[in-house]
Amino acid sequence: MSFPKELRYTKTHEWVKSQDDSVTIGLTDFAQKELGDIVFIDIPEVGDQVTAGVSFADVESVKAVSEVISPVSGIVTEVNEDLVDAPETINEKPYEAWIIKVNELGDMEELISAQEYEQLTKEG
Repeated sequence: MSFPKELRYTKTHEWVKSQDDSVTIGLTDFAQKELGDIVFIDIPEVGDQVTAGVSFADVESVKAVSEVISPVSGIVTEVNEDLVDAPETINEKPYEAWIIKVNELGDMEELISAQEYEQLTKEG
């Protein structure tokens, strides 16, 4: 399992990559392994507002449907439309298969480092 050091993480298993005044958000390697084969993803639209701690997408796997929780508050500026036709990309390349990009950021205090996230996945 990988934990890229340049990313920040949430306790709900999302990753965040900061770039200038925006962030890119996706599901971690740990999350995709726990979910199993992902068969569907319901994503927001450009212009939608997301709120830290609140679900912004649903991921359906062969095991269950899970919510994707926003690690930040802001406005969706881009969505990865490729995931609609190929949600399994999250299983294949979790750190390349981003879900959304967000700007006008707020509420980023809850993000943790790769080391803290790796420890979290070992604990539970």
